[in-house]
Amino acid sequence: MSVLILLASLSGCFGEDEVGDDIPVVSEEQKRIFVTGPDGVSIDVEPLQMVFNFSEIGENAPEPSIGVTSTGCIFFIALEKVMRSCDYGESWEDVTGPACSFTTSDPYGWVDPVTDRIFNVQMQGLETSWICWSDNDGASWAGNPHNSGTTPINDHIKLATGPWTDTGYGLAGQISQTLYETAVYYCYNKLVGIFCFTSFDGGASFEVGGQIVGLATTNGGLHGAISTAPDGTVYVTPRVATPTVIVSDDNGFSWFERTMGDDTSTPNPRKNSEVATDSASNAYHVWTGADEGIYMSRSTDSGQTWEQESIRISPIEVISSVFPQTSAGDEGRIAIAYLGSENSTELGLPNIDGSPWDGNAHYATGNVSYHLYITYSLNALDENPVFHTYRVTDDPVQIGSICLNSGDCRDIGGSNRNLLDFNDLHIDKEGRVYVAIADGCTGPCSTNANATPEDSRSRLGVMWFLTKGPSLYTDFGELTRP
Repeated sequence: MSVLILLASLSGCFGEDEVGDDIPVVSEEQKRIFVTGPDGVSIDVEPLQMVFNFSEIGENAPEPSIGVTSTGCIFFIALEKVMRSCDYGESWEDVTGPACSFTTSDPYGWVDPVTDRIFNVQMQGLETSWICWSDNDGASWAGNPHNSGTTPINDHIKLATGPWTDTGYGLAGQISQTLYETAVYYCYNKLVGIFCFTSFDGGASFEVGGQIVGLATTNGGLHGAISTAPDGTVYVTPRVATPTVIVSDDNGFSWFERTMGDDTSTPNPRKNSEVATDSASNAYHVWTGADEGIYMSRSTDSGQTWEQESIRISPIEVISSVFPQTSAGDEGRIAIAYLGSENSTELGLPNIDGSPWDGNAHYATGNVSYHLYITYSLNALDENPVFHTYRVTDDPVQIGSICLNSGDCRDIGGSNRNLLDFNDLHIDKEGRVYVAIADGCTGPCSTNANATPEDSRSRLGVMWFLTKGPSLYTDFGELTRP
């Protein structure tokens, strides 16, 4: 019975619905701007002048991934479709191709910033995934299956690429074959822990790797996205109470674990944290803290040591937050996106122990509204970094609760698991930020000031991107819309 319960609680979603063909691109006047210090409190600093535009993808897209090739084509991957726009969201087309065109759960996408190889990873059933790739902006695809072995469950799949290291598999004499230009990493969760593998041939096969950590908590011990640094360091973030990263400095040959942020833990239920690395291989780990704010710890020695006193990224006015995603450019220049709420904590259901709602999105209800926030810092390595936060959405992206534990979702006019587990944020070669989300409050919900959780069950794919403001790479200065 316990296995059946676990299987029922697996993340992911099967099938999709068509949404429509109209693809508007709209620029919104920002209505909420915050400039804060490392404690989330407002400071007297002029905000960065930034404008963000959005584009509707035209497809349902919970758990979206986004990436941009050097040609400027944007790839938005969710459910079983790969959507492409080569005109900055003015139009989108389905370029999935037959190699990976099938019903799926837990899809994941990645664009290799070095080779422009686009990956579309699709989970078939509980034991097999298909890893597909394209080297021509999605015009054609190839793919191979990856079997998770005799131990059941192949869940929470993630993929990323990074440089080979001086102590990695290929350069340490572990293999003799010719290496693909970058190492390709593939991780997933099984009943007994987190497994990660390294590919030598660009993702066509994954013959080396295995379990890197066991299930750390009763909340699943799942993991967030894989991150890599220019020096080849690899980061995987398990879903645990104490902020933690699992690190490899030899292309996945071995792994070590580091904890941080001893001053703040994570809430329960909890979702994934994420690591960004800048051009000098400094690392920034972001997560939702126990008080429901977004926090960060920094490492300047390739993940060997981390600050034990964390920094608050989100303004104190944001009392609830989920799905933090982050990317970095040059030293100290980072962007973070998350869903957050500024509503009173009096609006939520009681916590699981009967205490008043403390901002945990899993228990929010009534007219609690969540928006998309994007935060920039251009001095994130300073002793007192400055964070510039824009609330970029005018209407909410969710009304009421957001399920953070797939085995314990609320059926309020339909399951509140419509957004699933994560959003995504990446930058292009010019340091322009792109954010992919699923919008849960569309149509009448978005225009009704009295919208209810029952009205907020959409999952429309939406991209937000910087059209005016500073690049995360100093050489590109101020960016304007192409």
